[in-house]
Amino acid sequence: MADDPTTQLHTLFSPHTPLPSDVLHELSSLTSLLSLAPEELFYKWESYAIKMGTETTQISFKTVKDFKKDLQDALERESRAKAPHASVKRAVAATPRGAVRGNGDVFGMMEGLTPGSDGAGSGSARGGGKRKAAEMGTPSGKVVKSNGRSSPNGAGSRAEGPVTSFAERQNAGQVVETLNGHLAGAGAADDEEPRIEKRVLLKANTEIPKFAYKSMAMQLTSASEILDDRIDTFTELVQDHHKLPDSAFGNPAAQSTAEIVAVGRIACDQPTGKLNAASITLETSRRMGAGLRVQLKFQPGVSYDVFPGKIVALRGTNVNGESFLVSETLTLPLLPPAASTPSELSIHTDRTISATGKATPLQYLIASGPYTPDTDLSFAALHALLDLARTQQPDILLLTGPFLDLEHPFFAAGDLEPHLPASAHIDPDRATLNDVFRALISVPLQQLCQAVPTITIILVPSVRDAISTAVSWPQDKFAKGPLGLPKQVQVVTNPMTLSINETVLGISSQDILSELRRENVKSSAGGLGSGEDMLARLAGQVIEQRHFFPVFPPQAREALPALSTGLEGLGEEGGVLPIGAGLDIGFLKLGEWLSVRPDVLVLPSALPAFAKVVDSVLVINPGTLSKRRGAGTYASLSLHPRSTASDEEREADHVLGHEVHSRARVDVVRI
Repeated sequence: MADDPTTQLHTLFSPHTPLPSDVLHELSSLTSLLSLAPEELFYKWESYAIKMGTETTQISFKTVKDFKKDLQDALERESRAKAPHASVKRAVAATPRGAVRGNGDVFGMMEGLTPGSDGAGSGSARGGGKRKAAEMGTPSGKVVKSNGRSSPNGAGSRAEGPVTSFAERQNAGQVVETLNGHLAGAGAADDEEPRIEKRVLLKANTEIPKFAYKSMAMQLTSASEILDDRIDTFTELVQDHHKLPDSAFGNPAAQSTAEIVAVGRIACDQPTGKLNAASITLETSRRMGAGLRVQLKFQPGVSYDVFPGKIVALRGTNVNGESFLVSETLTLPLLPPAASTPSELSIHTDRTISATGKATPLQYLIASGPYTPDTDLSFAALHALLDLARTQQPDILLLTGPFLDLEHPFFAAGDLEPHLPASAHIDPDRATLNDVFRALISVPLQQLCQAVPTITIILVPSVRDAISTAVSWPQDKFAKGPLGLPKQVQVVTNPMTLSINETVLGISSQDILSELRRENVKSSAGGLGSGEDMLARLAGQVIEQRHFFPVFPPQAREALPALSTGLEGLGEEGGVLPIGAGLDIGFLKLGEWLSVRPDVLVLPSALPAFAKVVDSVLVINPGTLSKRRGAGTYASLSLHPRSTASDEEREADHVLGHEVHSRARVDVVRI
């Protein structure tokens, strides 16, 4: 029955309740009409739900019909894109602009160099489009249609759907998901006296100075060594974990009838192709296999769950010299959990004791950017979160970027002046992006710190941040001084591992879960799981690989959906390429976990927000605080004190696990 499409649709789309017959009929017709497997259809449904907002896309006959229309529209757009009309576009793009400019500068090559030009820049089509918009004083020069619709407020958007202002949002404060609901959450200790001292102590577990590297200074040899060393490191880990002799390992690309264990990196057999079941290859290290790649084939019943860049250990043979036949997938050892001595735990527990002598939970608020929708720069979602922080007075406010998002239409178009709030008091002729950050981000944070002096705010940058001078990941922290941030704010690197009291927290603003979701290939031998199982499985991949971004290579920028700015001449049909992952391969080791698994792993993603326990690690995806077309979600974490160690444990000075996953309550809430 596992292979029955109807059963698979029930399992994927509604694992707990039966699907209505009309909904099931529409889904079945879609699989037949588009020649899609049920799992592929479910992935497209997930993408559609993220685009439209999960609160408006609950599974029903109406939403499935809308989903069907969206798929059909996408197919029509693809067909039109493949039609032979590229030559017409080139003719339009090459039309002399002298008639428009009236200055005799036919191709704009003399812009800024002749009296008749606008004198504003280099004369590229991209720059000219921006200047036209600024001179006319409108949000965008000429609004073009994106996906058949003109963009609101003169700015293109990245997703179709109704625009809902933040003030008109529905279900604000609704709890989307709760983990460990039997524990007390935020606001349970309202009768306690206001705190007068901070209760947390921060300690960096990451070598922060190493993040101040020079981007684009990578040498090809150093990059290959980084990738090669990672395979050799896992080879040693697998040998120690499974107690294997040196003779058990071999070169999977060499023809032999002997069964060997091969450790290598998953790759696609085509440099620019997408990984699938028929294109999986294993890349070896120079020490074990001279860096060769070999095609992988799996014996019946051998399950696999892979993605490009994943390090795997496989047992099998290469009899024909052309492919490695896998008979067994060996498990990779996990890092040990974080632990402390009883005396250290006692010191941290004492910090949580209130004036009444009772140990109270530490409170966290966790949110991720963007913090304002595509239609404005009001940052209303951020203000709502900070108002909530004034009421709840959490110990930690963790905010991950992007703060000033380069993928926001107004930033992508370089067109900020008409959209900045009047309260910003920014001189458009002399202002910099640092001034914009101070007005939109720093000032609200200063007001919060004045209202709640015991709060600690942690800011994690993103490669999409307009103010960041670090253009690649791993990413250095941005300078705190020029931004006017208060002393309660700590700016850290991306990624970052730090200790908050005894808790080890791992954070990365790079959306690894979406990358894994796009690139993951899983065998059907393990059966089909629900969407919730998929999210836990993706998080488990990060934990197993001991790295904040184990995918290599990441998806190319050209393969990602273009961002529409609404400006004619700015990219193809008014669109620009998204930022993408922006990996600096020579410094990927900065994304590795050093010695222990984090107690709490914060992985912001565009995928549905969740809180799950995976391999004894509390994994939190707070979602985005502001969606492209409306309000998003944040996470509230209440971390209860650990039970006191016994006298025997104290005397022996045992090392005790933190057990964070069993004493933490997490609520994912709509802002």
